[in-house]
Amino acid sequence: MSKDIVTPQEWIANWQSNRRLTRKVIEAFPEKELFEFSIGGMRPFANIVDELVYLTDLSIKQISENQVIEFCDFVGYAGKTKAEILAHWDKTTALIEKFGKETSQEKYREIFNMFGMYNYALIENLIYLLENEIHHRGQGYVYLRALGIEPPAFYGEY
Repeated sequence: MSKDIVTPQEWIANWQSNRRLTRKVIEAFPEKELFEFSIGGMRPFANIVDELVYLTDLSIKQISENQVIEFCDFVGYAGKTKAEILAHWDKTTALIEKFGKETSQEKYREIFNMFGMYNYALIENLIYLLENEIHHRGQGYVYLRALGIEPPAFYGEY
């Protein structure tokens, strides 16, 4: 019997439901404001999405190939238009799904030095990726409200 609170499949399902909600936040932005609007010195939401996609893509690549990739600049990584960003987001979502199917339950407890800086169990690195996305999605909600746009509901089915 497993000592884990959730199975890897449940973890991936939760991560993907959060990603569906974040995608709705991206979709809610008008094109111009996605790339230009900011508040209080925070980055435009497109730059935030660059970070989310970059970290997820490279984290999964590192884990899958068992190699450390050094962290570097990611501005513009996700795309230069809203359509490109959404397409890259979907590509990353498929990558997560594949990762979930190919990663054993035991692997989640193995120590992995993500980006050569975060030497934790794989699940702890994945939790960071999810919490980082949730944190930044909150910034997107603030931006949308400041623009007079009702953000997507965060409850119910994403």
